[in-house]
Amino acid sequence: MTADPGRPTTPGSVRGPARHDIPAIDEAALAAGRAADVLLDAARARGSARWERYLAPIPEALFDGDLRDLRAAARSGRSAFGPKDSVMDALPTAPCIAFRDALDVLLKRIARYEAETGSRGR
Repeated sequence: MTADPGRPTTPGSVRGPARHDIPAIDEAALAAGRAADVLLDAARARGSARWERYLAPIPEALFDGDLRDLRAAARSGRSAFGPKDSVMDALPTAPCIAFRDALDVLLKRIARYEAETGSRGR
């Protein structure tokens, strides 16, 4: 058995299918990444260093991450909408809502994929 050079070979470290093999998830992740970029630009324009730091790693993870990375980035982004401290309080409403909605679509598609395949984004 030959190892795929792009995949880890230690037991339990297989990360699952490539995201481009799951078009619905790939499409949702790219849309969420674009929405994250817009929101990050809004944070920079408003001079909100806190939200800029918080949001900065999310677009890259959404654009380039595998299934596990996508779930983590989406959850991290979704947690910016807390009941006491929310990105909505500091940044423009429209890009916040677009980002939140795109993350919700992504998380639902990941959950649907995992339910249909019995996998958990390995």
